[in-house]
Amino acid sequence: MTVNGSDDVLLVHGGTPLEGEIRVRGAKNLVPKAMVAALLGSAPSRLRNVPDIRDVRVVRGLLQLHGVTVRPGEEPGELIMDPSHVESANVADIDAHAGSSRIPILLCGPLLHRLGHAFIPGLGGCDIGGRPIDFHFEVLRQFGATIEKRADGQYLEAPQRLRGTKIELPYPSVGATEQVLLTAVLAEGVTELANAAVEPEIEDLICVLQKMGAIIAMDTDRTIRVTGVDTLSGYTHAALPDRLEAASWASAALATEGNIYVRGAQQRSMMTFLNTYRKVGGAFEIDDEGIRFWHPGSQLKSIALETDVHPGFQTDWQQPLVVALTQATGLSIVHETVYESRLGFTSALNQMGAHIQLYRECLGGSRCRFGQRNFLHSAVVSGPTKLQGADLVIPDLRGGFSYLIAALAAQGTSRVHGIDLINRGYENFMEKLVELGAKVELPGKALG
Repeated sequence: MTVNGSDDVLLVHGGTPLEGEIRVRGAKNLVPKAMVAALLGSAPSRLRNVPDIRDVRVVRGLLQLHGVTVRPGEEPGELIMDPSHVESANVADIDAHAGSSRIPILLCGPLLHRLGHAFIPGLGGCDIGGRPIDFHFEVLRQFGATIEKRADGQYLEAPQRLRGTKIELPYPSVGATEQVLLTAVLAEGVTELANAAVEPEIEDLICVLQKMGAIIAMDTDRTIRVTGVDTLSGYTHAALPDRLEAASWASAALATEGNIYVRGAQQRSMMTFLNTYRKVGGAFEIDDEGIRFWHPGSQLKSIALETDVHPGFQTDWQQPLVVALTQATGLSIVHETVYESRLGFTSALNQMGAHIQLYRECLGGSRCRFGQRNFLHSAVVSGPTKLQGADLVIPDLRGGFSYLIAALAAQGTSRVHGIDLINRGYENFMEKLVELGAKVELPGKALG
């Protein structure tokens, strides 16, 4: 799909329940990071259950630029990565990836170990709030890296072998935790990371690194200890399924009064979401292959919801569920504590007929770090309201999928602009929409 052409606009004819079956594969928040981990090995790695999404293609390109051979395996969704000939990449080639993903920052540690230097261009990603890149660089300095800011990006060097260190995160950031893990495993000595993120995707990355020969211990107090080793081998690993995509389709079933079987969805990583889904009035049924989500036909119930780091309610679950909450009876309160700007997407829902008011105060059960900083990070959703088709411009990945859900639930036709962004994290989402009976089309080309 092109970014500016007609292929980046989707016409959505709403009002039809989504019904049928789709499959989710490996998690967007794990697979690219597991691909980066392959850089650390002395032998090829084999990763299974890989989704065909843009973030995967970006990392594949970056690995190939650095001399890693990447080829498909024998089964669908399998990648084999051979890092035997890692080399420096051309700055211009690396820069061509700038703005397309934030993943390049995670190559720093592995490249410093393999080459003694790394170059990181300007970084992109979804604009949903602060994701301080400077903190990543500060972590690398603590390991012993030197960093030089240049006009085209950051140049990093490791004059000597990186050394283990003690780090305490001010907030349990997933990206910062990944940075520490990917750097600490080959650093000399012990690294202790306090207040670490412990999401299922982090645990799965630790499983990958342990298969490679790393020594990593997780304590119950969010402390991770890594004992550095001299060398790592390759790995064979099947990525855990994408619980965030599964929840997005679950919310779509609820908002459109539909019935969707999500093959690959797993209960263990979605328990908090499933509890909330049931409180709202959604129904689900779990078997060994996946989870069926549906609207039972009765009125949906308003709830009080507060996002948090795992094991709390994930921020990526919030936006799709808010669309469903516009159809719930009463006042729902949503307190976003992870990304300060994540509720900005609701202005478009109001244009479609929703009644959502944003507040700077913490409306949840606890105060959060945004409470005194003038961010609109709490919402009151009044429902049920009838949504009407509209022109929508996708702001970010989860917000974009949420707009799709709203357009599918609305009466009339919506023009959704910027759908290419959804390809970052939702594999074959257009085909899946058609399989579920959605009436969507690219201008001049009917899809369903």
